[in-house]
Amino acid sequence: MQKLFHTGIILGVKHIKFTLYLEPMPDKGTHTKETPEVDVLELTSQPWGLIVWNDEVNTFEWVIDTLVEVCGHSVEQAEQCAMLIHTQGKYAVKHGDYDTLKPMCDAITERGIGATIEVLAS
Repeated sequence: MQKLFHTGIILGVKHIKFTLYLEPMPDKGTHTKETPEVDVLELTSQPWGLIVWNDEVNTFEWVIDTLVEVCGHSVEQAEQCAMLIHTQGKYAVKHGDYDTLKPMCDAITERGIGATIEVLAS
């Protein structure tokens, strides 16, 4: 059997590889045969970010207390996040998978602080 070529195609989170072979077929000459191989890509980084947005309503103390209670930040880490939120307009205060970040996002927004979950650029 002679190998013709090998390629890969990325579809969503699956990587589908295939190899085409040339093999003689009795009474029909040569034909191609496709042998599929499927690999699942594993994400090595945390692709989601919990974004907290700056506003003119919530105090630094309220945002810091929220990040400590909801996200499990230390006071120092929460203070740094609050300063970045204030100066940059928004900041990804936590990275992780969507299912972990969603309850945190809901808890933050229930406290009147703007928060979203976004896919982070790699």
